[in-house]
Amino acid sequence: METSLEAFELIVRRAKLFDSGESVESINLHPFDQRNVHQKLPQKVRKLFDNGHCAEATFEAFKYVDKVIQKIAKINESGYKLMMRAFNENNPLIKLTNLTSTSDIDEQKGYSFLFSGSIMAIRNPRGHDTDMSDDPDVCLDHLALASLLLRRLEQSSFVW
Repeated sequence: METSLEAFELIVRRAKLFDSGESVESINLHPFDQRNVHQKLPQKVRKLFDNGHCAEATFEAFKYVDKVIQKIAKINESGYKLMMRAFNENNPLIKLTNLTSTSDIDEQKGYSFLFSGSIMAIRNPRGHDTDMSDDPDVCLDHLALASLLLRRLEQSSFVW
């Protein structure tokens, strides 16, 4: 049964789409489905987003990414140190490429920066700043990045 808040949200989404010229069919999709947010992110992330707690949703998503890396790498570190150790191109605990060519090594190193940078620039401020808020579009951008990182792990056959 649709609540009055859900009905209002649908009306607002339709009005936004009408102004943007998007198709009416896409308005029935949740923003997570429109952005293809990774299905393994905890339900808590979606609930926080739906309740307007976008910074908290982002924080929880990247906490999840951190925990996934801890589990796969089998080390009890967190944040920047975890990411740089897990994806180190010289002796990685999580090997995303064969590391046989310069391109492979560069990709491994690049992902070490993407993982560590996302933790430092996106997760950490939301974990330390009590007044942080994000608008839904910024949150969805963050969740798309978290999804990209998780999908790259899956592409390399890592499961959690």
